[in-house]
Amino acid sequence: MTTGAKQTENPAHVLIDHALALEWETIPADAQERARTFLHDSLAVGIAGRNAAHADGVFAMAQGWGEGGAASVLGRPGVRLPAASAAFVNGFQIHGQEYDCVHEPAVLHPMATALAALLAEAERGDPVRAEDFLAAIVAAVDVSVTIGIAAPDALTFFRPATAGIFGCVAGIARMRRMSRDEALDAFGHALALTSGTMQAHVEGKPALPVQVANAARNALVAVDLARAGMPGVAHPLDGPFGYFALMEKREALAPALARLGQGHRITEVSWKPFPTGRAGHGGIVAVQDLMAGQGLSAANLKSLEYHAPPLIHRLVGRPAKADMEPGYARLCMQYLAAVTLLRGKVALGDFQRASLDDPEVHALAGKITVIANDNPDMAAFAPARAIARTADGRTLVQDVEAQFGSPQWPLSREQHMEKAQGCLDFAGLGNFHAALADAIDTFAAAPDAMATLRATGVMG
Repeated sequence: MTTGAKQTENPAHVLIDHALALEWETIPADAQERARTFLHDSLAVGIAGRNAAHADGVFAMAQGWGEGGAASVLGRPGVRLPAASAAFVNGFQIHGQEYDCVHEPAVLHPMATALAALLAEAERGDPVRAEDFLAAIVAAVDVSVTIGIAAPDALTFFRPATAGIFGCVAGIARMRRMSRDEALDAFGHALALTSGTMQAHVEGKPALPVQVANAARNALVAVDLARAGMPGVAHPLDGPFGYFALMEKREALAPALARLGQGHRITEVSWKPFPTGRAGHGGIVAVQDLMAGQGLSAANLKSLEYHAPPLIHRLVGRPAKADMEPGYARLCMQYLAAVTLLRGKVALGDFQRASLDDPEVHALAGKITVIANDNPDMAAFAPARAIARTADGRTLVQDVEAQFGSPQWPLSREQHMEKAQGCLDFAGLGNFHAALADAIDTFAAAPDAMATLRATGVMG
């Protein structure tokens, strides 16, 4: 590992101290608004995830670990599981359709692990005030994203899980107001319980959300070990066999830690307007713009090239193929662009078997190519350029300067609500959309966070 500036303080101490010091009333208004927004977004996505591929199998497996616990499962009203099992299922469901929010510079989905762990922890023990739940979200995202942006090179391990578990632990520590020593022990235990590689991403296998699920569950284990009095390692991040030595190629912790005093990372999080890998969004929007503005259609497409940063090629440059798993198709620009050309957008229903095997989609997909440009930033999603050639000899060009859903191009409230409604509709719980939206609007004042969420009818 090549290190950045020499650390003068244990980074675990810096991150835990930051998390424990957060108070909801002193968090700036923009961060408060985004915490509520992405709580709502992530709940809706997790509710839709009850119908994700393999979600019922994961749920059945978790039931085998024990039923009748204290914790709720998103999109499954009336179901209660032991907290660790609920954290696992909810983590799988939130990330199971690639619809959960993302921090682009960190290449990390911060809410999937954090929310799954916090929901489970908040239903065991004393009730949690909503303002403490929201402050814990801000803390968890600050910590996991800081670890993510401190790694400037391409992923080898799956950062939403590997960095995510540390965010979960920090969030729980803040929510439960754990002592500093106990929180540091739990943070140390997180290293022993960290796992998740990019191999599942390369192959497009559903082990990706399994890794998120495992991180959420293991965060509870780390916290419980500390509560039981077991000391954790003292240098989980910067030790010779710590996180950065083993799981990242380089670290740049000093500048990442310095940003902790410069706002909160939740304000830098992007929505996912489509249920796909974030790296596919620029291409989807470029195709939509070419269709709306320059007359591109499925019927007149001869070829389409999407020239994008190396990260995009690495994540979604794979070929469409027969018998694709839904997870593979969500990470396949050929498939996503072809679906957009035929249907105008990409939606949750486009990953059912009939669509995945549609010969018309596959015929179009064969005309689409992703080409890596010379952008040196290994975490860049833009700029990119779509170049389409039509059957009548035209060359159509569409530049992509920003990602739809990013802080530079956010979803409007109407678009956010439309996404949430679609998620609940997909889960068969669309009638509860208004109740959930109303609960989030007034959530910070609730004396019992989980009682308020359960009362919406989407869980518990």
